[in-house]
Amino acid sequence: MTGEPGAPSEPPRADCVADSAGGLTFDVVPPGRPGAAEAWDAALLLRRRGGRGAPADELRLPLVPAGDGRLRAALPSTVALPEGRWDAFAVSAGGEPERIMPGINDLRSLLDRRPDPERGSVAVRIPYVTKNGNLSVRSWLRAPHAEAGEIHVTEESVSVRGRTFGRAAGPDAVVEARRRGDPETVRTAPVTGEGTRFTFSLSYPELAGPWQGGSEAWDLWLRPAADADAVRIGRLLDDVAEKKHIFTYPSQPLTAPNGPVRVGPYYTLDNDLSVRVAEDRSQDAAE
Repeated sequence: MTGEPGAPSEPPRADCVADSAGGLTFDVVPPGRPGAAEAWDAALLLRRRGGRGAPADELRLPLVPAGDGRLRAALPSTVALPEGRWDAFAVSAGGEPERIMPGINDLRSLLDRRPDPERGSVAVRIPYVTKNGNLSVRSWLRAPHAEAGEIHVTEESVSVRGRTFGRAAGPDAVVEARRRGDPETVRTAPVTGEGTRFTFSLSYPELAGPWQGGSEAWDLWLRPAADADAVRIGRLLDDVAEKKHIFTYPSQPLTAPNGPVRVGPYYTLDNDLSVRVAEDRSQDAAE
C-alpha cells in the first residue's frame, strides 16, 4: 500500500468510531495520491497478538470506498472477536500487511453503554495506541461477567459495588480472593445485593496473614451461587483500554505476622480487579 513511485512512504492511518452496541467502524486514510482509495482492493486485517496463525487468530474486514478519499471497514457487534489484543493492518491485493497508525478515536458511546444484564455475555472492543504508536484493539468476551463499579477503601478493608451480566448473584453468593500462584489459598467473603447488583467487603488482615515477603497478588472472583462457576471481576464497560495506571487506589499500611506491609486494590493489565500485598518500604525510608 504505497503511493506514487519514488514518493516517500507513509503508513495508512485510521479513525475509529465505537457504537453503543459494541461495534467499531474504521475510516482509513491511505497513503499516496488523493483518490487512490477509489481504486484499491484492500482489507483491514486484525491479527491477535501472541496467536499461532490459526484461522481464529485473524479477522479480515473488507475496506470499501467511503468518500473523501477514505476507505471504511466495519466490525459489527454481531461478529465475534475472541478476547485478546488485536493489531491492525491494512493489506491490498498481492501486498504485504502494513501496520496502521491511529487517527482520532471517538469512543463517547462507550461511556454510556448499558448492556442488557440478562444477556449471557458481554463483548467489549476498545481501540488504543500501542507503545510503538500503532493502532490495536483490545477485546474482551465474558460470559457471564461481573462488572466492578464503585470501590471504597478503608484502613483495613476494601468494599466493591458492581453488576452482574448473564448470572445474578444469589443469597449464597461469595467473593473469592485467590492468591496468585497458590490456588489452594483462598479467602472468601459474603456478597449482598439484589437482582444484578452486588456488594462485598474484603478484610485486609485476612489477605496479609499468609504474606511471606515481596509482592503478592490476590485475584478477585465472584461465585454467584454455590453450584456456579466463579466469574473474574473486572471493569470493562467504559472507554479506557488499560486501567492499571489510570484508575489507582491508595494502599494502606498494616502490620502482618511477617512484617509491615501495604495493602490495596488495583486493576491488572487485563482490567481485572485484584488486591496487592507488598512489603512496606516507606518505613525503611523513614529510618
